[in-house]
Amino acid sequence: MFSKDKKERPVKKKPAVPTIISGDLTVSGNLNCDGEVQIDGVVDGDVRSNKLSVGETGKIKGSVIADNAYIRGTVNGKIRSREVTLTRTAQVKGDVFHETLSIEPGAQWDGHCRRLNFVEDGEQANINLVVSDGIPATPRGS
Repeated sequence: MFSKDKKERPVKKKPAVPTIISGDLTVSGNLNCDGEVQIDGVVDGDVRSNKLSVGETGKIKGSVIADNAYIRGTVNGKIRSREVTLTRTAQVKGDVFHETLSIEPGAQWDGHCRRLNFVEDGEQANINLVVSDGIPATPRGS
């Protein structure tokens, strides 16, 4: 009935309360979070989270890595996310790597997009390398 060999049950983690960077807050440095982050202020650094929401007043000056990224504000840096949504108020300057990309009319975006599965499968991107004398470099084996 009672056993000394009690196996410990794994402790279930409760969903964490979202981390909120309010509109009057500026953070200098990188943010790493396993949960949800909402940014209404300014982050001068890279942001890594499971779910990211950038409000209309939010600004990120750095790279973004998230499972889900919902952008209503400004991002100056690349975005790497499975699911990216750029709303009508979004302003993004940087490349977007995604599985699913939604762009509402009115969103401003200056950069390239690339599906994650192509990048992760090792497909080579066309990259033009230029050496200091202005002559393009040729790939090895060409």
